[in-house]
Amino acid sequence: MVQLWCLLLLAAAPLAAAPAGGAYLSGTGRFWHITDLHLDPTYHLTQDPTKVCFSSKGAPAAHAGVYGDFLCDSPYSLIRSAFTHMAELTQPQDFIIWTGDSPPHVPVDELSTETVIQVISNMTQSIRQHFPNMPVYPALGNHDYWPQDQMLTSTNAIYKAAAQLWEPWLQPEALLTLSQGGFYSQLVKPGLRVVSLNTILYYGPNKVTVNMTDPAGQFEWLEKTLERAAQSLEMVYIIAHVPVGYLPFARNVTAMRENHNERLVAIVRQYSHVVAGHFYGHTHRDSVMVLLDQTGKPVNSVFVSPAVTPIRSVLEPYSNNPSFRMYLYNTKDYTLLDIWQYYLNLTEANEKQRSDWRLEYIMTEAFGLTDLQPQSLLQLGLSFRLPQTKTFDKYFTHFMVSYNSSITCEGDCKLSQVCAVLYLDQLSYSKCVAKGTA
Repeated sequence: MVQLWCLLLLAAAPLAAAPAGGAYLSGTGRFWHITDLHLDPTYHLTQDPTKVCFSSKGAPAAHAGVYGDFLCDSPYSLIRSAFTHMAELTQPQDFIIWTGDSPPHVPVDELSTETVIQVISNMTQSIRQHFPNMPVYPALGNHDYWPQDQMLTSTNAIYKAAAQLWEPWLQPEALLTLSQGGFYSQLVKPGLRVVSLNTILYYGPNKVTVNMTDPAGQFEWLEKTLERAAQSLEMVYIIAHVPVGYLPFARNVTAMRENHNERLVAIVRQYSHVVAGHFYGHTHRDSVMVLLDQTGKPVNSVFVSPAVTPIRSVLEPYSNNPSFRMYLYNTKDYTLLDIWQYYLNLTEANEKQRSDWRLEYIMTEAFGLTDLQPQSLLQLGLSFRLPQTKTFDKYFTHFMVSYNSSITCEGDCKLSQVCAVLYLDQLSYSKCVAKGTA
C-alpha cells in the first residue's frame, strides 16, 4: 500500500485546458459523460509483464504500452489523453456527468480510506484542470469506497471528502445530502434537474444494506424530489453508477439487488413523464435500455456509457477500448437526440505511441434513428430480433467499443443482450428469456 500511496501523490500533473471547438445545432444542447476512470498509479513499463500493474493481479500484461494494457486499469497517461481530447471538443455551454469509480481493481489490502480519497481527489483535480469553467455532476461508484462496495447509509469520511472536493460544482443543499448519504439533486438550468443516486446502496456485494428496504431513505427522497420536479415543471436526468435493469452479459442477473431494482423501476415508471433520461456506468460496456410501462408503452430511455479503463479479467473473452461520449439534447424539453461516441484504439495507440481519439459512431446515423426517444430505442431493440439483420452485430461491436469486430454474440448470448435492452423488471424479463428467441 505504501508504494500505491506514494505514486498517488505524483499522479495528477496539471495540464491546461485545450481550446473549445465545434459548432452548435440550433435548439440543441450538449453534455459529456465520463465513467470508470479506474486510475492505477502502479502502472509502469517493465521487462516482467506480471509486474506492470497491481490491477492485473499477477497476470502478465504482455502488450503493455504507454497508454495501458487490456489486463490493467488506466495509467494516468490514458486518463490525461482522454481529458485533453475531450477538452478540445467541448463548448462553454456544455456540462459533464461523471458516474464514478476512480480507484483501481486491486486487492482490498492495497487500498485504504485515505488512498481512496486521494484517488478521488486526484481525478477531481484533473477534471477541474482540464475543464476549469464547466459544471460537473458526479456520482459515487462502488470502488469509490473502502472496503469497496460497502457504502454506509449515513455520513462517513468518504461522503464528507466527496462533498468537500465537489464543492466548486454543487450547491449547499446538494452537498448536504451527498455528505449524509452519497446522493443529491441539483438544478442544471431552469427546467432541467440532475438527480445523482447512490445505487451502491442497492448493490449485491454491499453487506451493510442487505436486509434494508430503503437504505438511507433514498427511495423516499427520490419520490419527493421527482414530485417536486413535476410540480416545478422540471425535467430530470437520473445519473448513477450501478444501472437499473439486467446485466446484458449475464442471464437473470440484475445489476443491483432484484428487490431494489423492482422498487426503482416502479418509481421511475410512476414519474416517467418527469425523467428525460437515465445515465449509468459500472459495466464498462456500451449499452442501451428502454423502460416500458406496465402496458408495454416505452416511457424512458436508459444509457450505459462504456469506461475509460480498458481492463478485463484473464477469463473474459473481450474487453472495451477506452471511451467517452457526448449527448445531444433538445433544449425545449430535454429529450435525447443523439450520442457521439469517442474511443481510443488502445493497440494502435501503444504501437504508434500516440493517442488518436476518434469518433466511433453517431448513434442516429449508425442505426437509422430519428432521435433517442423511448419509442426509437424500442424500435431499435425490436429490430435486433429480426433474422438476417446486421443491426445487432453492429450494436455488439459498439458494446465492446470496437475491441474486436470478429467476436460475435449469437444464441444465448444474443438472447441475454436483447432481453436486457427491452425489459427492466423481473416479470417481463423472465417472459422474454422463457420465449428463448432473440
